[in-house]
Amino acid sequence: MKIPTRIQPLVDNGLVDDVVRRLMSGKEADVYVVRCGNEIRCAKVYKDAMQRSFKQAVLYQEGRKERNSRRARAMQKGSSFGRKQQEETWQNAEVDALYRLANAGVRVPRPYGCFDGVLLMELITDEHGDVAPRLADVSMSAEQAVQDHAMVLQYVVRMLCVGLVHGDLSEFNVLVDEDGPVIIDLPQAVDAAANNNARSMLERDINNMTGYYGQYAPDLLNTKYAKEIWKLYEDGELHADSELTGYFAERTQDADVDAVMEEIKAAFAEEQARQERLRDA
Repeated sequence: MKIPTRIQPLVDNGLVDDVVRRLMSGKEADVYVVRCGNEIRCAKVYKDAMQRSFKQAVLYQEGRKERNSRRARAMQKGSSFGRKQQEETWQNAEVDALYRLANAGVRVPRPYGCFDGVLLMELITDEHGDVAPRLADVSMSAEQAVQDHAMVLQYVVRMLCVGLVHGDLSEFNVLVDEDGPVIIDLPQAVDAAANNNARSMLERDINNMTGYYGQYAPDLLNTKYAKEIWKLYEDGELHADSELTGYFAERTQDADVDAVMEEIKAAFAEEQARQERLRDA
């Protein structure tokens, strides 16, 4: 096929030898099957911000730190240079996440680098060497659903243990090869400690996966893994191999409003006394 304009520089520089076909077109990128020497890989070509349809991207970028002060100021001002830097930050976030997660024991495509908005990475294939299907296109037994659901949750836990939340996890962002689920699409991954939306995103990720697998194993629909995992994380008790139960006891005790009001009054009186001491000093 004709080599896409964005991939041509990689061909010119010897990083890609040929483009086999377009694999898919998504909300933030187009993905192509490419040949690199004797290997078949995939090239993810990120769309420009004006072309992307990824909603509420600003929510995902909260908490991402830019070490270079000049770039950070430019990004805040929204200059053309700043927008370019913001695009690079968005793209590099996926590369960084892939390396971190692979080191943490999460099954993700192996990255080979990001070059001018084109991410080269491993092509996930099935047992026949064909492109692995998305989870959304796979049917399974109840037993397989329970097994794969547990595996995905283990990956979610390991992600959280290295400070990341996928943020857009669903049956469309998981591939299935002969060894099970593989997590993909991570440019929107958020910093669990720095992003105020991390908890709700984690809950949505887990509930999406539980809802999908629950079609095949309905008992999963009665579990509360999202709340359990976040509670363990908040308490500093979450580990890469934490054993999960799916059980979470909701707090049913009513808040003691009178006690809270008394504490507020006491704090107010203490502050008044402090101000009076300062005036008398």
